Amino acid sequence: MSTVAILGTQWGDEGKGKIVDYLAQQAQVVVRSQGGSNAGHTVAVDGVEYKLRLMPSGILFKGTLNVVGNGVVFNPKVFLDEIQGMVDKGIDVSGIRISNRAHVVLPYHNVIDGLMEEAKGDAKIGTTKNGIGPCYVDKMDRIGIRVCDFIDKEEFARKLKINLALKNDMIVKLYGGEPLDYDTLLEEYNGYADRLRPYVCDTISLLHDEIKAGKRVLFEGAQATMLDIDYGTYPYVTASHPVSGGVCVGAGVAPRDVHKVVGVVKAYSTRVGEGPFPTEQLNEIGDKIRDCGHEYGTVTGRPRRTGWLDAVIVKYACMLSGLDYMAITRLDILDTFEKIDMCVGYKYKGELLNEVPASLKVLAEVEPVYETFDGWMTDISGIRKYEELPENARKYLERLAEVCGTKLGIVSVGPNRDQTIVLANDIF
Repeated sequence: MSTVAILGTQWGDEGKGKIVDYLAQQAQVVVRSQGGSNAGHTVAVDGVEYKLRLMPSGILFKGTLNVVGNGVVFNPKVFLDEIQGMVDKGIDVSGIRISNRAHVVLPYHNVIDGLMEEAKGDAKIGTTKNGIGPCYVDKMDRIGIRVCDFIDKEEFARKLKINLALKNDMIVKLYGGEPLDYDTLLEEYNGYADRLRPYVCDTISLLHDEIKAGKRVLFEGAQATMLDIDYGTYPYVTASHPVSGGVCVGAGVAPRDVHKVVGVVKAYSTRVGEGPFPTEQLNEIGDKIRDCGHEYGTVTGRPRRTGWLDAVIVKYACMLSGLDYMAITRLDILDTFEKIDMCVGYKYKGELLNEVPASLKVLAEVEPVYETFDGWMTDISGIRKYEELPENARKYLERLAEVCGTKLGIVSVGPNRDQTIVLANDIF
């Protein structure tokens, strides 16, 4: 019996899709446990790119069970578009299961998301406007519509009428927007429900049975530690828990049933949206990282902010989620850099800090403490053994492991499945 959780350690976009895809080759079940359609990732297989938003990455492996857990906020339209995209590419989608307890993202969530962001002006968060936050708000406010309600035509009609009246009132009176039409929305989403109904089940019982049967289960994280609603750079965060504790709540499994936790670390740092970013490089270095790494959002297409690797943040993620291993991605993007910096500490008003500050005011003012490494100035994309990596690349990785107190498990040297160096043979 073996279960593994894959989590992001920075601000997202670490390359979790690549690592999940690689490990999914060994998994029998792949589970999404939080987040929504704002959490896009790209998987490259045999030169073909698959852009996934809600779909678990195990969908690319025939016979793998793919579970959308109760902690996911579920957009039916987006999911059906993804299903069709997979079918068009010849991918078998029969192994999909959707939790009947997941909350449904509806059009009024997207509208309110956009209107709220616009109303905030300079205080905007940088939301993807996919309705994720407003859907989680409804969940916490106990007025959300769950998948079990959505596929019940009578119950959905009743709850939609109540909710839409409330939301239209907000859209019109508070933000001056245009109201949504109940009949149009009901008809459209009843059509989606009819198509999705065969995939819906009690995924909590399903996962319990699969784990009890000794199946290899992979929990696929969305977003990342620094976007956690409690532990991230609040308020520039997502509305869920991308740390290891969120896996248990979002999938309905006990803590003892998560056996290994792997944190994905991009070899440099990026973030999308607003908020402090201590190692950000607003210069030629930042531009080079962005260009070499093609750092543009999977969902939005917007340019990502870029900077040197912040090992302080990664160490924090290791602590919060109890990481067994780190999976380093995009190391190859640094191939042409003569000098590479790594932040190993923060100074604030001349004093060395022992923690990641909760205050964004403080975090915005910290001075990164850098260590500088010689680059390796050679193409590493064809290397498949750790000992064959250039000495300078190994020094960089091993210093990161030392700072974080966490072992290296995987090193990725390119986007494709085969461009992967495995150091840990006991992940599964």
